[in-house]
Amino acid sequence: MVAVNPYLNFNGTTEEAFKFYRRVFGGEFITLQRFDDTPEASQIDEADRHKIMHVALLLSDGTILMGTDALESMGHPLHCGNNFYLSISADSESEADRLFGALADGGIISHPIERTFWGAYFGLCIDRYGIQWMVNYDYLDQ
Repeated sequence: MVAVNPYLNFNGTTEEAFKFYRRVFGGEFITLQRFDDTPEASQIDEADRHKIMHVALLLSDGTILMGTDALESMGHPLHCGNNFYLSISADSESEADRLFGALADGGIISHPIERTFWGAYFGLCIDRYGIQWMVNYDYLDQ
């Protein structure tokens, strides 16, 4: 079964926004990782290292609300239209490949699907209709 979850991009207010969403919806943070926690931390502007690389809030219905601070210093300017993704959690690497290939067909691959340092098989694409997708298979869940 494929799960689709919203992924929100913010301009430095992710932590504040997600604390607000936790108060509104309840739930627990299952992940909260700062840019300072990544292997690339030394390449990130000092002012941005404390910002949120990835946060995941598990809601009571099983939906996962996720987010990040889009860093202009890393070439990710934020504007209306790129402030969200739909994130797909695949059940296998082969399913992730199939979904990513189908969504990227006629669209744009922003980040090829590949293994990551955080234990996932992950890719980003924009489909032919302009919708941004994250396709993810978590090795750590297996």
